[in-house]
Amino acid sequence: MNTLRPLDLETWPRRGHFEHYTKRNPCTYSMTVELDATALRSALRGSGRTTYPAHVWTLATVINRHDELRLDRTADGSPAVWDVLHPAFTTFNAATETFACVCAEYDADFAVFHARMVETAGRYRDAIELFPQGGLPENTFDVSSLPWTSFTGFNLNIEGGEGHLRPILTLGRYVERGDRTLLPLAVQLNHAAADGLHAARLVNEVQALFDHPERWLTKPPVEPATR
Repeated sequence: MNTLRPLDLETWPRRGHFEHYTKRNPCTYSMTVELDATALRSALRGSGRTTYPAHVWTLATVINRHDELRLDRTADGSPAVWDVLHPAFTTFNAATETFACVCAEYDADFAVFHARMVETAGRYRDAIELFPQGGLPENTFDVSSLPWTSFTGFNLNIEGGEGHLRPILTLGRYVERGDRTLLPLAVQLNHAAADGLHAARLVNEVQALFDHPERWLTKPPVEPATR
């Protein structure tokens, strides 16, 4: 279900934090980390899967574990939580050097999601519209990739960004350091929704999925549905 569930303000522990960071001191923040992708990259070789869907799936899986990462507002501005957030990701048109933003519905089964994301990316890889699907669902989070360069810091400067409660994530290019493969990840969050603990938990749980791909890469690839 894609339901936005209002929170009970009388019992919600973050009520004071939410009101402070939305009314008195609106605040967003970002952090950039390097994920160790050595085990994941090795496991993906010869698996029939590709890295971008794997990265996006791990992010979506962790986001869908935690209410604070799915926080949004109802029409009257009250805090509420989506039952599920789907990833809105970017595809690149090399001919025009522009990107499109598209959505693939999240599935806890990586094989299912991989097929869905690959099919979606392939369908819109030559799109010149920013939103070729005709707009995104309300229950999405943004993730994009900069495969052309690595980075150690990345920040989005969004006018009015304090009104956006859902996570924004940016992936960089792999960098080899010694015998390790590292992946830059920039996490941008709204302080009204999540604190440093929650940002760290997001990163640590994604890293745990990277460290043990054998736990979710075991099923055979799923063929994309024909339309």
